[in-house]
Amino acid sequence: MGTFKSDISGKDFPEHQKIAAGNIKEEIFSKIKEEHPHFDDKCFLAQSELNLYRNKYIEASLQKEVGTLSELEKEVLEALHKNETISGDIDQATEDHLTYGQRLADRIASFGGSWTFILSFFFVLFCWICINIYFLNQPFDPYPFILLNLILSCLASLQAPVIMMSQNRQEEKDRERSKHDYQVNLKAELEIRMLHEKIDHLILHQQQRLFEIQKIQIDMLQEITNRIENSKSA
Repeated sequence: MGTFKSDISGKDFPEHQKIAAGNIKEEIFSKIKEEHPHFDDKCFLAQSELNLYRNKYIEASLQKEVGTLSELEKEVLEALHKNETISGDIDQATEDHLTYGQRLADRIASFGGSWTFILSFFFVLFCWICINIYFLNQPFDPYPFILLNLILSCLASLQAPVIMMSQNRQEEKDRERSKHDYQVNLKAELEIRMLHEKIDHLILHQQQRLFEIQKIQIDMLQEITNRIENSKSA
C-alpha cells in the first residue's frame, strides 16, 4: 500500500487517506489557509487532518452563533472530536453519587407520600384514641390528647424538611437532565452539519472523477476518429 506526504504536517499517510485541496469545502479550505498560507489547490492532506479542521470550523461557527462557549458546548465539542457518545442514563449516574442521607431522605419522602403511610397513620391515630378513651381506666394521654398533638407536631416539623430535601434533589436531577438533553441535541446538530459537509465532499469528488472519465472518453473517441480518418486517406 502506497503512502503520500501531507502538505500540512509533512507526515506520511496511507494513500487511501489522500484528499486533494480542490475537493475541500471553501469554508474549511479558508480555515486551513489561515494556519498554512502555503496551502493551495494543488496540495494534499490526510482524511484525519481534514476531520480536525472540520471540527475547528464547527467550533468557530458555534462560537460565532452563541458567543462565548460554555462548559456544556466545550464538552460536546470534545466528545465530537474524540468520537465519543454523551448519551446515557442520567438517573443512574445521579443515583451512583448519592450519600446515605440523600438516599434516606428519598425513601422517607417516597413513603410519606404513599397510601401505605396515610392508612397506617390513620390506623395508629384510631388505636391511640380508642385505647385512651375506652380501654384504659387511667389513660396515659386523656382527651384532648396533648401527647398525641405533640407527637404529630414533631412528626410534621421533621417530615417537612426531609420532603424539601428530596424535592431539591429532584429539581437538581431535572436540571442535569435538561443539560444532558441540550448536549445530546447540540451534538446531533453538529454531527448532521459534518455529515452534510462530508456528503458535499463526496459529491464534489465524484463529479471530479466523472469529469476525468469523460475527458478520457473524449480523448479515446478523438483517437478513434483520427484512426478512421487516417485509414480513409490511406
